[in-house]
Amino acid sequence: MRVVKQHDDSATWNRLVKQYDGHPLQLWGWGEAKAKHGWIAVRLQVGQGGAQVLIRRLPKPFTALAYIPRGPFGSLLSNDSERKALVDFIKTTYKPTVLTIEPDIKEQLKWKGWHRSGNRILLARTAVMDLTKSDDELLQAMSKKTRQYIRKSAGEKIEVVLAKDNSDIDECLSIYKQTANRAGFDLHDDQYYYDIFNEIGDDSPVFLAKYEGTVVAFLWPIITPEIAFELYGGMNERGQELRANYHLKWSVIQAMKQRGIRRYDVNGLLNDGVTAFKKGFIPDETLMSGTYDKPLSPLYVVWSRLLPAAKKIVRLVR
Repeated sequence: MRVVKQHDDSATWNRLVKQYDGHPLQLWGWGEAKAKHGWIAVRLQVGQGGAQVLIRRLPKPFTALAYIPRGPFGSLLSNDSERKALVDFIKTTYKPTVLTIEPDIKEQLKWKGWHRSGNRILLARTAVMDLTKSDDELLQAMSKKTRQYIRKSAGEKIEVVLAKDNSDIDECLSIYKQTANRAGFDLHDDQYYYDIFNEIGDDSPVFLAKYEGTVVAFLWPIITPEIAFELYGGMNERGQELRANYHLKWSVIQAMKQRGIRRYDVNGLLNDGVTAFKKGFIPDETLMSGTYDKPLSPLYVVWSRLLPAAKKIVRLVR
């Protein structure tokens, strides 16, 4: 019988995630930030693999949603008996209506009892840069316009620095709200972003582009040695005029390379202006495996097919 070990030490868990090339959304701090906003975070290991599981109570008659963001990782991706032990533990302990996963792999899942979900949380369509390539190789793969704007914005005396405290996050949030208004997307409350910054620490550096001492753009990834995953970013009107996002993004990419990180994921592509900007850096798209459900209750059919509120609830995971 496979043994499921529940971890309660952040350093030990993070070492496990990094040892087995787990995704940054599996880091302890991500779960802690989510736990401050209505979720329960549990970290489970089976053999040489693991999963940080986020659990949220659902309105009656449902019980709970269990979600593994960009996981599980390690041997749980390939070992059927270990994965069954994980599922059985989650079902017995937390009694959720469904277990939803979005693995950090490109292969389509063919696991018995699992099927594609209609309630997508993360975008499967994304773009991933291979940071093991040289700067020249990376630049050559970019669009001509992107290379031009990188050079132009680099000459604007824009300084790229790391955020140090919550006052820096205040400046980011001011810009992010402007960006959200322009692009038409919703934001969490301010405390959510402070919690991510403070709980994850060095594994989620926030890069600021400053012009004449004022922040005009920011880019906020979460990282492990395997991958840098963009969380948030934006720029104000002055940043747009300076095309500060080009210099900033290239500076962040180079910083990730210097840290020895192997992949850079832009965290999803839509058909919008932001996608055009992202694809200027990484023209080739990557299609991740997508969102899969393991039904754990007879009510799953109602949850998946007849409840419009399901999509509203899963958006809270982001």
